Amino acid sequence: MPVRILNHYFQVPILLLALFEATVILLAVIVSAEFLFPSKSGFVEPALLVRAGAVSIVMLLCIGAMGLYQSTQRARIVGIMARLLVAVGIGAGVLAVLFYLFPPLFLDRRVMLLTAAMSAPIIVLGRILFSKAAVEDVFKRRILVYGAGKRARSIQNLRRRADRRGFEIAGFVRADGDDLQVDEKSIVDQPQSLATYAIEHAIDEIVVAMDDRRQGFPVGEFLECKLEGIRITNVLFFLQRETGKIDVDLMSPSWLIFSQSSTRSLWRRLIKRSIDFLTSLIVLILALPVLLLVTVAILLESGFRQPVLYRQSRVGRGDVPFNLIKFRSMRVDAEADGVAQWAEENDDRVTRVGAFLRKTRLDELPQMVNVLTGKMSLVGPRPERPEFIDRLVDKIPYYRVRHSVKPGITGWAQLSYPYGASEKDAVEKLKYDLYYVMNQTIVFDLIIILQTVEVVLWGKGAR
Repeated sequence: MPVRILNHYFQVPILLLALFEATVILLAVIVSAEFLFPSKSGFVEPALLVRAGAVSIVMLLCIGAMGLYQSTQRARIVGIMARLLVAVGIGAGVLAVLFYLFPPLFLDRRVMLLTAAMSAPIIVLGRILFSKAAVEDVFKRRILVYGAGKRARSIQNLRRRADRRGFEIAGFVRADGDDLQVDEKSIVDQPQSLATYAIEHAIDEIVVAMDDRRQGFPVGEFLECKLEGIRITNVLFFLQRETGKIDVDLMSPSWLIFSQSSTRSLWRRLIKRSIDFLTSLIVLILALPVLLLVTVAILLESGFRQPVLYRQSRVGRGDVPFNLIKFRSMRVDAEADGVAQWAEENDDRVTRVGAFLRKTRLDELPQMVNVLTGKMSLVGPRPERPEFIDRLVDKIPYYRVRHSVKPGITGWAQLSYPYGASEKDAVEKLKYDLYYVMNQTIVFDLIIILQTVEVVLWGKGAR
């Protein structure tokens, strides 16, 4: 069952896995330190607990940055091992800086090596057992879907293993007025008592997916189930919680109005803007040598008379256009006919240097200037070109909702869906953008920024 913490849903199995690994690292530090440098009192000193806690938190964040706490992570054991190895390497670098800045947290190198040797096998074994438990449905809840029409089909159509990791479908109850659109074999006979049926079949949750609630909505039966401790959930809320996206085909204006979206208080906006401003300023300063090297590489390939930067009109918050700044990764005549085009896989308009820049995301570094000036945020929906917006608004319901927040360099849709290069992709990405708009918090932003590290290092979705 996903739990809502600070307006963001976390899968309980993932939280348990993170807690297990944090505890393993914490205990490994304490045991290693006590083995190499036994305390005179015979008890663990408070200072050592603080140091072990700092190491555990840093390593947990680095493991998370490699995407190893994502419910959508599809890497096999080799991929997980590679990500853990990278996480340890990054963690070692972060801890070295932390020990330098805060000497009281310092731990001897031998303690750190022994900690790694002790904790690594346990964490890998834990990951293997966790994967086995997930496959064998240990963590899944049994749900009964009340409905068998279009809305119910949206649940049955969930194909990704990650989307169905948290539940198993016990069956569908055909409601009055529903046209049968689910597998007939999954239909259960209309029970005389819904509560009795749910208890006898160990149902944890009933998802209300009726196409027409005006025809025989069983208020009394749902209330009886609720009083028996069985969760009653609307299908749109259920899909949002389980998949991390909002299905625009099932949405209605009333749902959008009355949904429990995050409040955008002045305090939250100030914190978000402060993080954007300080982070973009620091990144631009630290990345100055990289910016200069990229500039030279582009000039050497294309000639010193060709532009290094690429400015393109994009649509920002409130439908206000602005100029997006990127390193030029395509030929100057990429759109010589003046017609806007989606970028394609292996696009022949991309230069050799541009291909590298796109793969490593270095072409997006100048966008920090857009963040610094307040036109963009670090996290938010990706800004689209006005030419595409005009078409998409006419064809996709609620598309303009994504313009209620600032566009971002990275976002929930970028983490959850590969590179979008068509109207069909735009629909899918909108589902994730809407989820972000309705659930945005500072914590959610930090989670997205952390998980973006894996996207950059593994070149996910680059084109």
